[in-house]
Amino acid sequence: MSLTLYYHPLASYCWKVLIALYEQDTPFTPLLVDLADPAARAEFQTVWPLAKFPVLRDEARDRIVPESTIIIEYLAHHYPGPTPLVPTEPDLALEARLCDRFYDLYVHEPMQRLVFDRLRPADQRDPLGVAGARATLDTAYAMIEGALATRTWATGATFTLADCAAAPALYYADRVHPLGAAHPHTAAYLARVLARPSFARVVAEAQPYLASFPG
Repeated sequence: MSLTLYYHPLASYCWKVLIALYEQDTPFTPLLVDLADPAARAEFQTVWPLAKFPVLRDEARDRIVPESTIIIEYLAHHYPGPTPLVPTEPDLALEARLCDRFYDLYVHEPMQRLVFDRLRPADQRDPLGVAGARATLDTAYAMIEGALATRTWATGATFTLADCAAAPALYYADRVHPLGAAHPHTAAYLARVLARPSFARVVAEAQPYLASFPG
């Protein structure tokens, strides 16, 4: 099989790529890497020295492709499937890419700050950083709530790259900084995306590992 995905089933950015692969029914070989295992980490670093998930290896094209958004764009270009996750119309493509960056930068990144802080020893916690992350999430949630009041998916009526980013970001963020009653449209969106077969499969595959999530 040409495509190999280096990943971990608990890693949120890996979820983003898995959603895209499952949406397109793209054949690939999943290669789970345990970064806590020194030998597995060292082997992974021969592929991608930064040892950051996810990474796609394309044997047919002799390419190593890191970063979740870039992997999805690469798949859309070289391995297109039935669901055009990157719209062909330029303005719609820009909107999908903007939403992708928004969810990565203003939901995913502050969510991870909260998670990583919980993993630190008590005497190394960062209250100021946590407060900043929660403030960013509050602002992002308000913006998302307004946008989703009139949309089925992140950018409108069609499931796109933006939803691949939004689904894992909101899933995990809701566990460390709950959406609450003030965001009914966002909560309804999260329920819709959880019911979508591609994301439901990702979450099901992660179930054996979710007990390790600190939230």
